[in-house]
Amino acid sequence: MILIVSAIIACTATGVASEHWAGDASRRASGVILTLMLFVLVPFESFFNIARLHMTSGVGVGIGLAYLAMAIAGSSAWLVARRGFGLPAASAATLVCTVIIANTAYLGLPLSSSLLGSGQLPAAVAYDTLVGGPMLLFAGFGLGAAFGTRVGATARERGRAFLLRNPPLLAVVGGLLAPQTLAPEVLVQAAHVVVYGLLVLGFYVLGVNLASAAEHGLLRLAPEQRAPLASAVALRMALLPAIIGVCSLAVHLPRAYLLQAAMPSGINTLIIAHTYGLDLRLASTTIAWSTVVAVVVTIPAMILL
Repeated sequence: MILIVSAIIACTATGVASEHWAGDASRRASGVILTLMLFVLVPFESFFNIARLHMTSGVGVGIGLAYLAMAIAGSSAWLVARRGFGLPAASAATLVCTVIIANTAYLGLPLSSSLLGSGQLPAAVAYDTLVGGPMLLFAGFGLGAAFGTRVGATARERGRAFLLRNPPLLAVVGGLLAPQTLAPEVLVQAAHVVVYGLLVLGFYVLGVNLASAAEHGLLRLAPEQRAPLASAVALRMALLPAIIGVCSLAVHLPRAYLLQAAMPSGINTLIIAHTYGLDLRLASTTIAWSTVVAVVVTIPAMILL
């Protein structure tokens, strides 16, 4: 865990320093990195991990409870954003994305293996694949296509944007259909390495966006801006783990499920915000603060419990 947290801090700090030193060049580079992640790295990692995934029995109840928790938290986020704070649709969609999309792959899988042991890794992969994957590929990209500001005005244009700007979905479908002979072990191992590469690149981009926002005074949030951020962090880091935790009292769940539910907002939210025109500032600040809460409070508490 120490190595992972150190990597997060170092990559974010590098992004911040890069933005201060290079300015516009670093912001252009972060856009290129997000495009590379969307069209190359995430599809590569998705295809080969899905093609070789071996599902075990007995995971259905926990997965169903996770979807129930996501439905409650996501609906609450939308109602709070639109009716409570009066946010525009693009910002409200961003808030929902930061709640339902978590770092179950880039952060959750390494932590599950290092903290809980390799025996819990299959359960962590199952959660990431069956919960984290659909939340990203369908709910997250769907919200971006439906409410983003750079996707066109008509339903047809938004539907086309959902399909054409969602290569990870095509990779997952291909991985499900492809025979295992198309996923040799060397490429599967390469896909595992890519997971860590995405962590490095994602937090670098986060640092660039945070530094850019700070230069424009955007991180000096007014009270009306702090409330949506606090709500997103609370829903992601408190409500979701609490629901899964309460359910675990009645139904035996793998420990990896509880840890995955406590992961912070996902770096992939930046990809969606950049691709479709959602609220990049809200996404960046929520990812940053939820990661701090996860490392300092939530994950240590889950380990103790």
